[in-house]
Amino acid sequence: MGECRRLELRLDSVISTVDAAELCAKGLAREGGYGEEQVDRLGMAVREAAANAVTHGNAYSAEKSVHFSVEMNDGRLVVKVRDEGEGFDPGEVADPTSVENLLKASGRGLLMMRALVDEVDVRNASPSGTEVVLVLHGPATEEEGQ
Repeated sequence: MGECRRLELRLDSVISTVDAAELCAKGLAREGGYGEEQVDRLGMAVREAAANAVTHGNAYSAEKSVHFSVEMNDGRLVVKVRDEGEGFDPGEVADPTSVENLLKASGRGLLMMRALVDEVDVRNASPSGTEVVLVLHGPATEEEGQ
């Protein structure tokens, strides 16, 4: 996996952005030799990050974009999804596994992303917005499973 591959897109704040981001990330993961289970897990995490950027971050604003990149380099695949919203503090997100939050309609995105990929970093973007970084380590071997 010695060569570096990178794709950057500026996407509209519409729900079809979710599909575009997922397809791009999954395509590059497949090219990089990731197994179908890894590819599918990455796809679900990317869908969640992109959906959050469109709905929560940019609130479907036509004046705001979702900045998406996927890069494969040094035995790992890195996806970045950034919105142009007001940002938020991930430390203030209520624990979705607490009894009082179990039936809430939202609030499970970060938990889900963390369960699906190897690393998740959520940070404030400059000049505004939130950037979610998803990392998938090198393709699993047959012995490791997928």
